[in-house]
Amino acid sequence: MVADLLKIIKALGQENRLRILNLLNQQKLCVCELQNIMDENQSNISRHLNVLKNADIISSEKDALWIYYYLNQKTLEEYPFITDVLTKELGKVDYCQPDSKRLKIYQASDLDCSDLKDSDVFEPLEKNKIN
Repeated sequence: MVADLLKIIKALGQENRLRILNLLNQQKLCVCELQNIMDENQSNISRHLNVLKNADIISSEKDALWIYYYLNQKTLEEYPFITDVLTKELGKVDYCQPDSKRLKIYQASDLDCSDLKDSDVFEPLEKNKIN
């Protein structure tokens, strides 16, 4: 139990992992969606997902060619402070707000993850420098 808690605390101690959790708190996403929404490279996203998965904070499921990641409800129930962080704090954090804006744009688009990379769906935000 203590070893699990230490893994969780270490996993929560990195900005990009908190950004990922903020997005996964809103919906299930695959690596390419996270990559495009967060404007990070695939290997960086995959590395952070691996840490979160090893800490049992997230789980995954395969759907055709994609693996979708989502919050592990069992861990959230066992460690309710994670839910408190996700629901009460992360949305207020400056570095999570642009990701949430980009996710909303993606949700409103007709795109799926296979179309997202070649799309300019986020271009208006890029021109206005997301705040």
